[in-house]
Amino acid sequence: MAKACVNSLFVSLDGFAAGEFVTLDQPIGEAQALFSYFDGQGIEGVHTVDGPITADRALFAMWGQGSGAEIMGRKKFGPQSGPWPDDGWRGWWGEQPPFRTPCFVLTHHPREPMEFDNGTSFHFIGASPAEALAEATAAADGLNVRIGGGPSTVRQFLAAGLVDFLHIVVVPVVLGRGVALWEGLDGVEKDFAVESVTTASGLTHQLWNRRG
Repeated sequence: MAKACVNSLFVSLDGFAAGEFVTLDQPIGEAQALFSYFDGQGIEGVHTVDGPITADRALFAMWGQGSGAEIMGRKKFGPQSGPWPDDGWRGWWGEQPPFRTPCFVLTHHPREPMEFDNGTSFHFIGASPAEALAEATAAADGLNVRIGGGPSTVRQFLAAGLVDFLHIVVVPVVLGRGVALWEGLDGVEKDFAVESVTTASGLTHQLWNRRG
């Protein structure tokens, strides 16, 4: 049965999953320390595998497995706000976005879809979490829907009870400020069975499966 999944979401020890302000030079704001083990663009095991297969790489490889569509917030697509400017922006990833599926960008400002040669397409929709999930589920054609973030988007889907699985990666850094993942979600862990695995790198992988 298809699921709504959050894959490879990096969270600091104090619960922040992005910086407060996104800019062209800082796609996740002042939270680059979350990616101190990686370059922030190509995460080994997700986009590349170079070297031995480690526990981290094996767990990150779940990112693309069985996913037929993605839902993301507007800031994951780009730094702009308000009406879309005519600036030629096609996402942080250039002409080779890693998704290779339909992606649904949540925004209050509609625009025409974008399509890429590698099978990625972006559709800009104004929708509630339930409406967005229904649209993405239809596009996924029986495969899972990835709730791709950022943390505010993931939080909305968790609050609505629409997430079936989360892979949270706790990074041993303290950010002190940023966008909190768990704000307003008191007791959400009771809805999930949670397993944790800490690897030699110092990362802790939490696997949350919705009960029932």
